[in-house]
Amino acid sequence: MVVATRTESAVTAYAKGVLADQIPACRFIRLACERHLRDLKSAFERGLHFDEEAAQRAIDFFGFLKHSKGEWAGQPFTLSPWQAFVVGCIFGWKRADDLRRFRLAYVEVPRKNGKTTLAAGIGLYLFLADEEPGAEVYTAATKRDQARIAHSEATRMVKASPALMRRVRIFKDNLSITDMAAKYEPLGADADTMDGLNVHAAIIDELHAHKTRDVVDVLETATGARRQPLLFEITTAGFDQESICREHHDYSAQVLEATIEDDSWFGYIAAMDEGDDWADPETWRKANPNYGITVKIDDLERKCHKAEHLPAAQNVFLRLHLDAWTEQEDRFIDLSLWDENAGEVDEAELAGLECYGGLDLAATQDMTAWVMVFPYEDDPDEVDILCRFWCPEARLTDPHNRWRAQYQAWARQGCLQATPGSGIDQGFIKAQVLKDSEAFRLIDLNIDHLFQGVGLGQDLQEEGLATFPFRQGFLSYAVPMKEFERRLVDRKLHHGGHPILRWMAANLSVKQDAAGNLKPDKSTQGTQGKIDGIVALVMALDRAMRQTEVLTWGVL
Repeated sequence: MVVATRTESAVTAYAKGVLADQIPACRFIRLACERHLRDLKSAFERGLHFDEEAAQRAIDFFGFLKHSKGEWAGQPFTLSPWQAFVVGCIFGWKRADDLRRFRLAYVEVPRKNGKTTLAAGIGLYLFLADEEPGAEVYTAATKRDQARIAHSEATRMVKASPALMRRVRIFKDNLSITDMAAKYEPLGADADTMDGLNVHAAIIDELHAHKTRDVVDVLETATGARRQPLLFEITTAGFDQESICREHHDYSAQVLEATIEDDSWFGYIAAMDEGDDWADPETWRKANPNYGITVKIDDLERKCHKAEHLPAAQNVFLRLHLDAWTEQEDRFIDLSLWDENAGEVDEAELAGLECYGGLDLAATQDMTAWVMVFPYEDDPDEVDILCRFWCPEARLTDPHNRWRAQYQAWARQGCLQATPGSGIDQGFIKAQVLKDSEAFRLIDLNIDHLFQGVGLGQDLQEEGLATFPFRQGFLSYAVPMKEFERRLVDRKLHHGGHPILRWMAANLSVKQDAAGNLKPDKSTQGTQGKIDGIVALVMALDRAMRQTEVLTWGVL
C-alpha cells in the first residue's frame, strides 16, 4: 500500500500510487488523480492552491468517529486510501480567497464500498468543523425515510463519541449545536420543508434513485447566501439514461476528461472500464476501491456465478457491483444474445407461409404492436418474426413523450406508422391485419382479452379470423415465457434486427410469482421504455406452440 510521507499528503500519495499502477484503478479514477497532480503544478495560475493542512484536518476528523455496524462496530473510522483522496481533495483545494474550491462533489462507486458511512462522516464534518456560522446541513432524498438512512448513521456516530456528545444535542430527525445555531437534519421532497432553506451543505445519498431533478435544483438554489456551500452526491450507477444522476455522471466524466473546465466540480467514479471482462476478479478489484475490505471477494464470486447463469441477474451484478450503467434495472435479455438471433427476414419470401399472430393493443395512446411468427417446416421451434408498430401521430411531437425524437426517426425509416390524431386509430390496424391474413397463411392470433370481445377483436372475428383472448397474468405467460427464453438462448428467434423490437427487447424486465413463473413487467414502461412488441411476440409464440403435439396445455 502506498502511504504518505511527512511532506506529502495522503491525497497526493494516493494519486501517485494509482498512476504508478500500485493501486488498481479504472480510467476515471486515473483521470481524477491526473487532475489533482496536474493542478498541483498549474492551478495557481487560475487562483487555486492545495492546502495540505486543511486536507489533513478533514481526514483526521474521521478519527473521532466510530463505525456502528458489522465487523467494525465500535472501531474508529479510519479512511481507506480512496476515501482519504476524496475527503482531502474536497476540503484541501482552495480558491485565492481561501474558501473551498469545490462546490459540488459527485462520487460514484459500487455497493459495499462504504458510501453511506463516508457520506455521514462528511455531513458531520460540515456540521461540526467547517467553521460556518449557523450551518444548516441536510441529508437529502426523494423521501425523508430514505434520507434518514444516512442521517441515522451520523446520529449513531455522534452517540458513540463522548467528545461529540458533549457538543451535540440529539432530537428526533435533528442534530443541533445551540451556541453555533447549527443543525443537521434529514430532508425529503415529500416534506413541507423544501422552501425557505439556507443550505450550507447537503448530502445526497443514492442520487440514481431520484426520478426527477427537483430535489437537487431546490438545494442548489438554496445555497446562494453561503460563503462556501457544498452539495455532496454519492451514488451507485443507475439505469435511467435521462435522469439527473446520468446528467451528473456525464458532466463529471467530461470534467475529468478535461473536455469541460469547471474548477468548482469534483468527480470520482469507480467502475469497470469499457471492454473489461465483468467475470474477471481483476475487473472487480479495479471497480471496487474497498475490494477485500468492505467488499467481500466470496460475495462477488457467488453473485458473479449467479449472473453467468441467469440473464436477469447479470444487469444487477454489472450495475451494483461494477458500477456499469445499464439500460434498465432488471433487464431480462442480454442484447448481445438478442443480436445473435437476428438472422435475415425477407417479408417477400414469407408470402403464403403458415404463421401465428400476437396483437398487443394500446387502449388510446402510444404504441400498438402486431407480431407474426413463421415456424420453419423442418424445425417448428425455429421461427422468422415479422412485426409492425403504430402510434398516434400526436406522440411524435408530444413534449411529454421522452422518446419522441426516436419515434420520429423510426417513422422516417418506415418502421413506425403514425395514425392521425391523438388516439390510436384501430381502423388502420384492422386493415393491416386483414391484409396480412391474405398475404400469409395466418392460422390464428392472440389478442389482449380486454379487446377480444369488443372493438377490434370482435371486428376481426366477424371478418373470419380465429382470435383468442390472452390474459395478462402469470398463468397465461408461464409456458410461452419459458419457451421464449429457451428459443432465444438456442438462437431460434430470427427477428432481422428490427430497430423497434430491439429497443423493446432491451427494455424488457419481468415479474416472478412464488412458483417461479415469469411475465413481462409493463409497470416499468414509463421509465425504461415500451415492451409491447415483446409482449406481442410471446403471445404469437403461445399460438404457435399450441400446434405442437408434445405440449400438454391446461386452461390458460
